[in-house]
Amino acid sequence: MSNRPQTATVADFLAARPVTRAEVFAEPCPVPEAPGAYGWWFRDVPGSIDTSGCQQRDGLTLLYVGISQGPPPANGKPRSKQDLRKRIRYHFGGGNANAEGSTLRKTLGLLLAEDLGIELRRIGSGERMTFAGGESVLSTWMDENALVSWVVHAEPWKLEAELMRTLDVPFNIRGNEGNAFHPELKRIRREGAARANKQRILKEW
Repeated sequence: MSNRPQTATVADFLAARPVTRAEVFAEPCPVPEAPGAYGWWFRDVPGSIDTSGCQQRDGLTLLYVGISQGPPPANGKPRSKQDLRKRIRYHFGGGNANAEGSTLRKTLGLLLAEDLGIELRRIGSGERMTFAGGESVLSTWMDENALVSWVVHAEPWKLEAELMRTLDVPFNIRGNEGNAFHPELKRIRREGAARANKQRILKEW
């Protein structure tokens, strides 16, 4: 895993070793409390997705990239206190993590809804959507099928732009309009939200 602060490249990113959920939540945690970019690799690919252009290694397929933190806010507000460790643990289902705060979890849950017996629902005030009691089921699926790699980078949004230009990552939405799966993913997410809006609001989970 590369820890070079600003010079990490796409090659460094792809060379970083993917680790499991169990490793991420182990003590000491291998994920640094630092800014950087991360990639999500999967043993099983949910949904009907053409992954022929995706990065493959050791039986894993790279489907999503993300960063923590983003660029400084243009309005001068303080930057987010997120870092690689906090963000990766959240995606994996740490603490009170749910689909409302994770694009990756929402995408996975919608693609796996029928297989896992879960559905997107409005909760609390009705403004947030999660998989409610199904979040733990989704976390178990990720424990068995998802791994994550990362590189430290002082300005990860710059590396993210290069990753998006050069990699086929079908689970990314923002800045990924040219990806072949993008229209289908948008449709799946739109229809999932529409179904949730037609159902009663659940209490907090």
